Amino acid sequence: MQDGLAKLIERFCGHLSHERRASVHTVSAYGRDLGALASFVRERCKGPAELADVDRMLLRTWLGELARVVSPATIGRKLASLRAFFVYLEREGIARENPAKLLASPKLRRKLPTFVNASAAAEVMQAPLSTSAPAAERLRDAALLELLYGSGLRVSELAALDLENLALEAAEVRVLGKGRKERIVPLGSKASEAITRYLEQRGELRNERTGAQHPSAVFLGRRGTRLGVRRVQTLVQRYGALGAGRADLHPHALRHSCATHMLEGGADLRSIQELLGHSSLATTQRYTHVSLDQLFAVYDRAHPLARRPRARRPDEK
Repeated sequence: MQDGLAKLIERFCGHLSHERRASVHTVSAYGRDLGALASFVRERCKGPAELADVDRMLLRTWLGELARVVSPATIGRKLASLRAFFVYLEREGIARENPAKLLASPKLRRKLPTFVNASAAAEVMQAPLSTSAPAAERLRDAALLELLYGSGLRVSELAALDLENLALEAAEVRVLGKGRKERIVPLGSKASEAITRYLEQRGELRNERTGAQHPSAVFLGRRGTRLGVRRVQTLVQRYGALGAGRADLHPHALRHSCATHMLEGGADLRSIQELLGHSSLATTQRYTHVSLDQLFAVYDRAHPLARRPRARRPDEK
C-alpha cells in the first residue's frame, strides 16, 4: 500500500505526462528522483513517508549524503525535480510552502560541446558508401548522417521520423522535439539527395521470413522495424571511427558540429536556436565558446603580434 508521499509523487508524474505532455524519459527521471527521496524519508522516519516529514533540513541532509557519491550535475537534476514537485504541490494547494525553494544549486562546470571540423564531418558523411553492407543499408546510413549533421536533429527526433514528416519538394522536415514541440527544419541539398536515394531502396529493408515492414518509419533496420536510438548511436560511432578516426563520435556531436559550423559561417544565434529547437538562447550560446576557442587558435597561428619574438643569435646585435 502506498504512503502519502508516494501517492503525491504518482499524481505529480501523471500531471507531467498528461497535462504538461512531458516525454516518457522526463517523467521517468522525475519519478526516480522523487522515489529516491521517498525511500530516504521512510528510512529516516522508520515508517511511511508523508509530506509533513519533508522540510528544508531533511532535503539538505539527503542532497548532502548524495553529494558524496554523485556528480554536481546529478545533484542539480535532483534539485530541479524537487523544485518542480513542490511548485506543483503549492499550486494545487497541497503544500503551504516550498522547502526546496531556498536550497542552493551546486556549481557546475559546463562542458563545451564536442564537435568535429568540417573536413572530418565530410569524411564521416562519405564513410557508409565505402562499406560492403547491402545498398539499402549504406544509403540509409548516409541519409541519417546527413540529417544529424546537415539539419542538427537530435537522435531521438531522427529515430521517431515518419514518412509523412518529410517534404522533399519543399526541402524541409517536420520534427517533434522535446516537450512534444513541433518545428520545421530545412533540408540541405545533400541531405535531400541522400534521403531520396535511400527511399528508393527502403523497400528492401523488411523481414525476410514474413515480408513485414514498418509502414511509416523513415529509418528501418534490416528486418523492417523502426531503427532505434541505440542502433543509430552505434552506427555514428562506427562511421566516426571509419571516416575520421573518431571512435568517440556520437549523434549529439554531429548536432553540435552543425551549430558550430553554422555560427562560424555567419549564422546568428537566434536562427541556430530555432533550427536546433532550443527553448533557451543560453543553451545555444555554448557554441560561441567553441568558436571563440577556434578564433584564438587561429589568431595565435596567424597574427604577427601573437607570435613569440625570435631569440637572437649570439652574433646578432
